[in-house]
Amino acid sequence: MTQQTFASQLDALAVWRQALDSRLGQLARFAREHGLLDDSSSNWFDAMRERIGGDKLVVAFVAEFSRGKSELINAIFFSESGRRMLPATPGRTTMCPVELAYDADEQIGLALLPIETRLESHSLAELRRQNKVWYRLPLDLANADQMAQTLTEVTRTRRATVDEARALGFWDDERGQDNPPVDTDGMVEVPVWRHARINLPHPLLKRGLVVLDTPGLNAIGTEPELTLGLLPAAHATVFILGADTGVTKSDLTIWREYLSGPALARFVALNKIDALVDPLSTPDAVEAVIDRQCAEVARNLEIPREHVFPISAREALAGRVAGDLLQLRNSRVLDLELALSEQLLPTRRQTLERSTVEGVRKLQDQLYRELADRRRQSAEQMLELRGLRGKSGTKVQLMLDRAQAEATEFEQCTSKLAAVRSVHSRMLKDALVGMSSDKLREPVDAFHTALGSSFLPIGAKKAFTQMCSELRVLLEQAERSSREIHSMLAASFTKLNADFGFSLSPAPAPDLMRFVDDLVTIERNYIRYFGIGQAIRLSQPAFQAQFRRMLISRLRVVFESASSELELWNKTASAQVDSQLRERRRAFKRRRESLERIRIAADDLEARLAELQGQDDALQALQDRLASLVDEVMTQARGAVPQAVGTGEAAPSGIDLPQVKLRLVGADKLAG
Repeated sequence: MTQQTFASQLDALAVWRQALDSRLGQLARFAREHGLLDDSSSNWFDAMRERIGGDKLVVAFVAEFSRGKSELINAIFFSESGRRMLPATPGRTTMCPVELAYDADEQIGLALLPIETRLESHSLAELRRQNKVWYRLPLDLANADQMAQTLTEVTRTRRATVDEARALGFWDDERGQDNPPVDTDGMVEVPVWRHARINLPHPLLKRGLVVLDTPGLNAIGTEPELTLGLLPAAHATVFILGADTGVTKSDLTIWREYLSGPALARFVALNKIDALVDPLSTPDAVEAVIDRQCAEVARNLEIPREHVFPISAREALAGRVAGDLLQLRNSRVLDLELALSEQLLPTRRQTLERSTVEGVRKLQDQLYRELADRRRQSAEQMLELRGLRGKSGTKVQLMLDRAQAEATEFEQCTSKLAAVRSVHSRMLKDALVGMSSDKLREPVDAFHTALGSSFLPIGAKKAFTQMCSELRVLLEQAERSSREIHSMLAASFTKLNADFGFSLSPAPAPDLMRFVDDLVTIERNYIRYFGIGQAIRLSQPAFQAQFRRMLISRLRVVFESASSELELWNKTASAQVDSQLRERRRAFKRRRESLERIRIAADDLEARLAELQGQDDALQALQDRLASLVDEVMTQARGAVPQAVGTGEAAPSGIDLPQVKLRLVGADKLAG
């Protein structure tokens, strides 16, 4: 039996996502075709399908220089090219963060951001949207050698003066041991590029995988957006150490300062175990050395021993390229891939499942209420019309007069609805004010004042903690406001239902406390910059400006997301009222028209009863079909991710790397 790998399991997850998206699409088309969707429900469908179809899985590979990080990425993801794709040879070190992903709307190739953009005020997130600042190189998908040669661009460096290196963040007068060496001309070497993005139609990248390849400690520490944005946002981090070096001082610094916080999944790869092989030692002795190294790594990083994976990335790549099953197994990379598969992918699936099930349940309740209300109105009309059998025209006229009176009385609800809307609008406005940019700016400005008040802003840690506390209070107040709005709507809807025959029911209030959790994560990631080790760096104007921009950007995302969710929930409540109001008015109109036809021609009574019965039968069929479609979505969402068929290769779904035989794990050759 072929062993399942991260590649094949990711492909299976993508198949599950495609099937779930297809089921949601069927449900959405059905609801739209029968006029059951209001704007808010339609927006939910669009957003959920976009999330499922565009869900990204970010795996960050982090290591100090020369730990074999790029070689491991080559071995796990790019062995099908038959050669190294990312530069991984001695002396060819990745000098800037590299993102590997696929975006069908962008040009295939390598996009590079010049290092000089660090001197500007724009954040990396802002620069992503400015195409003109990126230098682009095409990639020839039919020529693996050309692609590999082009990708060596990420290793380029140039000479710079110490002053320029200091301005770019690569020279720190207070931490001389971390500075690059100065040559005989008084120059130092700095990267040419600040950030690189590789857009490649690789099967795994097309399935939503994003690989983040980070440079060493010096580059990590000088790019706040990497440490405060990209790394914390990764769903998993793989920290690579060298078996020949163990945990060095710089390794420990990276781990403690940037990776030690909670994450969805963290893995430690002890690479280069092939370097421990000693021809004068027995295999058991070599194994004992590897075990001791793993135990030492676990002790130094304060993690369980089972989270450390001894591997040989070089042997793994060579084994897959040559189709040598024994060499691949001896590399032990399959154990790491299995851990990535079993610990990371199920969590991603569960997150999507939970969001889908919760959303479809709410939608189902709404659509059921809509159909039930239509059937109730149809039943009332049939009961009324059956009472007219054998009655005179005078009786029909009385029924017409009563229908008109009821319609007139119903219209009195508009004033009460207006009152509810007024209260609702005021409460929503008050809730949103607490999450406005002005409210966000007040504690942030106070923190910035404390941050710039001294040369060594160590005292700013207290101000930072105070700022986070005040922001948490704002979100907690918004959570309480949302519950108050829900209580008000529930009471108002109950009254309207009793007085005017509506079937209104407010959806559960949004859980804004999860945004408090996001705020806690930001606080945990940023607090490390207020220690003694980072104080000098944080006091530098350029670094401090970047720090501020990143902080404001992250906080703004949290508060804007919370505000958007609260607004969307309130729009859903308003849309429900509008939808039922329109439907009730249409029902009164149909009722009057049918009675008018019956008054004119008595023969129309039975025809109208038959028409109403047919409508009720159709509504029953709609309910049955809706239940079936919802059940199909739930079954797909809750079902197990399908196992990859055969060797675990990706299904042929538009793979467009001509002249490259794609083997996700090389299993077609290995199985032989």
